Formats: sequence, structure tokens, C-alpha cells
Amino acid sequence: MDNLSFIRDTMERASAFTAVPGWGGMAMGLSAVIGAFVSGRATSPRAWVVTWLGVAAIASAIGVVTMTAKARREEGAVLTSKARRFFLGYLPPVAVGGLLTLVLVRHELYGALAGTWLLLYGTGLVTGGAFSVRVVPIMGACFILLGAVALFTPPSLASFWMGLGFGGLHLVFGFLIARRYGG
Repeated sequence: MDNLSFIRDTMERASAFTAVPGWGGMAMGLSAVIGAFVSGRATSPRAWVVTWLGVAAIASAIGVVTMTAKARREEGAVLTSKARRFFLGYLPPVAVGGLLTLVLVRHELYGALAGTWLLLYGTGLVTGGAFSVRVVPIMGACFILLGAVALFTPPSLASFWMGLGFGGLHLVFGFLIARRYGG
């Protein structure tokens, strides 16, 4: 029995976390496209931030619901060791993004927010995606590239970069994930 348990644990560790939701990713992307449209008309930097924090809350809820549904459908459980490894890589950069958001807003450095968010979200996808299907870290690398560009462009383009990254990349990669790895 110990040998079977060891073999099962080894095989589970070797497999990829596949519960990343494709259709859910597309829904997240759609919410970001709407967010880019709304935030582009924000009357103040704080309104811009509030808009994107709202989009992040909506997208997070979509991600949790669709990932949970896909995990139950494919793996029978939500918090498998594969899922825990994914989240251990994904969550630290996202948490750092939250902390840096507080600091940047406090010092009114709004122009650095879009690039910072794109970079850290991409980092989370690369690190968490190391335990997922290959397309997830590739998507993360695309977010990092956009974030780096966004840091060196005028702040007036922030909504464009956010829409392109959180909207466009989620739509494209969500479609690829849905087609190749199931909804």
C-alpha cells in the first residue's frame, strides 16, 4: 500500500493543473474590455483606480467560479496538490501587486499602476503556470511584455494597455485554453 501511495503521489506531482478556465478567461477578458472603455472616461485618477479594482473583483469572482466548476468536472476536487502548487506560485506576485497598489496610490504615482499590475499578474501566471499547461506561462510572458512596455509609455495610455492585456490576452488565451484543454 505504501508503494501504491508513493506512485500515486508521484504521478499527481508530475501532472499539470488543467483547471485553468478557458471560457471563464474569456469572460474575464470581456469584463476588462468593458473596464478599459469605462476607465478611459474616468474623470480622475482615483476614479480610474476604482474602476479597475471593480473589474479585478468581478474577474476574480468569474475566475474562482469557473475554475472551481472545471476542477470539479475534470478532477473531482478543487484543492488538489496540483491546484495548491499552482496557487503557491500565482498568489505571491498578485499579493505584492495589491501591496504596491496601496503604495503607488498613496504617493499618487498612478501612471505606474497599469505596468505594475500587468507585470505582476504576468509573473503570477508564469510562476503558477509552471505547474499548469504550457499555454499559461506563455500567457504570463505576454503580460510581462505588455507591462514592461506600459511602464515606459505615457500614463494616458494606461486604459489601452489594461484593455489589451487583461482584455485582449484573456480573450485570446482563454479561447486557446477552451479549445485545447476544455472549457
